[in-house]
Amino acid sequence: MNAPSSQKSLRIAVDIGGTFTDMAAFDETSGTLLFGKALSTHGELVKGIQDTINSAKIDWRDGRLFLHGSTIAINTLLERNGAKTALLITEGFRDIYEIGRVNRPDAYNLFFNKHQPLVKRSLRHEVSERLRADGGIHKPLDEAAVRELARELKGQDIEAVAVLLLHSYRNPAHEQRVKQILQEELPGAFVCASHELSQEYREFERVSTAVANAYVGPRVSAYLGQLEQHLSGQHFEGDFYIVQSTGGLFPVAHAKVGCVRMLESGPAAGVIGAQAICAQLGMGDAIAFDMGGTTAKAGVISEGRPLTTGSALIGGYERALPIQIPMMDIHEVGTGGGSIARVETGKALRVGPQSAGSIPGPVAYGRGGQDPTVTDANLLLGRLDADHFLGGELKLDLEGSQRQMLERVASPLGLDPTEAADGILRIAVTQMSHAVKAVTTERGLDAGNFTMVVYGGAGPLHASAIARELGIRKVLIPYAPGYFSAYGMLFSDLRYDYVRSVFRKLNEVSFEEIEAAYQSMEDEGRAALAQSGVKPEGVVIERAADMRYVGQEHAVTVDLPQAFFAAKDRAAIKQQFDELHKVRYGTSAPKEPADLVSLRVTVLGTMKKPPRHSVARGTAQAAPAAMRANKPVYFRATGWVNTPVYVREQLLAGNVVVGPALIEEHASTTVVQPGDTLSVDELGNLQIVIGNETP
Repeated sequence: MNAPSSQKSLRIAVDIGGTFTDMAAFDETSGTLLFGKALSTHGELVKGIQDTINSAKIDWRDGRLFLHGSTIAINTLLERNGAKTALLITEGFRDIYEIGRVNRPDAYNLFFNKHQPLVKRSLRHEVSERLRADGGIHKPLDEAAVRELARELKGQDIEAVAVLLLHSYRNPAHEQRVKQILQEELPGAFVCASHELSQEYREFERVSTAVANAYVGPRVSAYLGQLEQHLSGQHFEGDFYIVQSTGGLFPVAHAKVGCVRMLESGPAAGVIGAQAICAQLGMGDAIAFDMGGTTAKAGVISEGRPLTTGSALIGGYERALPIQIPMMDIHEVGTGGGSIARVETGKALRVGPQSAGSIPGPVAYGRGGQDPTVTDANLLLGRLDADHFLGGELKLDLEGSQRQMLERVASPLGLDPTEAADGILRIAVTQMSHAVKAVTTERGLDAGNFTMVVYGGAGPLHASAIARELGIRKVLIPYAPGYFSAYGMLFSDLRYDYVRSVFRKLNEVSFEEIEAAYQSMEDEGRAALAQSGVKPEGVVIERAADMRYVGQEHAVTVDLPQAFFAAKDRAAIKQQFDELHKVRYGTSAPKEPADLVSLRVTVLGTMKKPPRHSVARGTAQAAPAAMRANKPVYFRATGWVNTPVYVREQLLAGNVVVGPALIEEHASTTVVQPGDTLSVDELGNLQIVIGNETP
């Protein structure tokens, strides 16, 4: 690849994962793409970022824009090692955060554990005030009591404070004043008010969101400040933006305040990258599947657009706390290349969710790891090459993996190491398929009708097996899958999302009232874009609404073209809702009236996109230079079989490879199972038609 130009034309994107930190850079002048990868340094995240920059020989001084996604926010939440946080809440509602919704979707689970609040009860304090549901003042705010309480908190070494006052989504005045007093009395604390994050009803979800933001705030804001200092020390003079959980970009100054908005920043960027692939190929529907070293994630592109949600449960059902912000509809499971395999009581083989991470990493990394992982299983089965992992930069310890697999898994189960390794992969594949089912089958979608776009360093190793598990017939491995979440950031746009709860019957609502609410949010978004340090190429506005049938409790989000409002077409809005309800729940009620619950607006500032990657055209037969070796690889359908190994960079458009085969590249290996047929398209994507054979 060519070196970047000397002008400040580089757009640099870095994604920190559980095992690796990935970098993708786009030179906006020359169109050149550069990539870098390094092991994540969890004790010093900035070092891992600099290591990726060094690996690609990039100079920060050439950077015009730095885009960043990190797991720091969600890891702080999941590991529960955030700030000492207090909660101020309307008098009489001290315990709503702990009571929650009391819903039990898994009604017969005997091992269910109720969610544990991030703030213990002794640090939840009531505030004397009350607003009515329309935002009017029922009881004035007792400012003196708030100030006295703030002084008490100062003596308790409180690091962060969340504020939730009832109906602040209608009138934030009381929350704003409470926050102002807290900042005066606790100048070093991170203070968060619920209306700054969510202007929707449902007080439990809003308090959970505000507390989560306060809980992760000190760590995330300190990290972002440290990174800003590092960039300044490296003479980076460009703009610094963070990837949100929607896949959109927002300034680092906003991220320091709304830290919770970057919970799913890396996975969301991967879905944006998959959407770009779909647009390039004219493909409307796809499943975006990402498998890294620690987790596997899945999202959906439907009719060319990623599916999003207004809230999500973070931390798994048994411990989950709701976060009520717009985000990509992504489901995650704790299965990745570093997931540890172990034999539990009753000789049960379990894989994950514990991960070896980057330190010590899988046994194969030779960094002191003792527990066999999914990566070790792939090495033992011949699917990874000990001498060519990461292009030979990291030599793998095959003997160590064999020894630990025998001692810790195979012998306790009465198996040989090959059978044990195969068993680990079978369990891992089943677990990862649950992520895909959660965003397809559970949403009323047939996974078999979608092409699965697979990326992440470990994704292409398991793509074919997961597709077989789900009845998916087509798989696509994009260009640079091992760097794909960072690469996807280069396709992200500036994005601001707004929502207002309205509670109106569709048949009775005034279109003038709706238009005024939408216009207010759109104006706010345009103003935010105007204040951005980066000038977008254009502005795109998208409207949606949360709707439900009259008498229902929960709503679904319906995308609504602006033409519906221009024509004041209630019937079109209702039909759009009916059709989506039919897809989601298998039933609809066209004759029943509907409610408008909340109005949503997305304001996008579109950015220049990287050029389409393309490869030269060849014949159906790959050139001899494309085949690096033949080696024994284990497949359950055939046992050990001599398998050709191809170098991806040498494959040309039109080349066809019939499985079994391995396709190696710097940061990933694609396994083509027996019966699969792989073809290379003009953009360099590997398109695989899945066979019927057992994997």
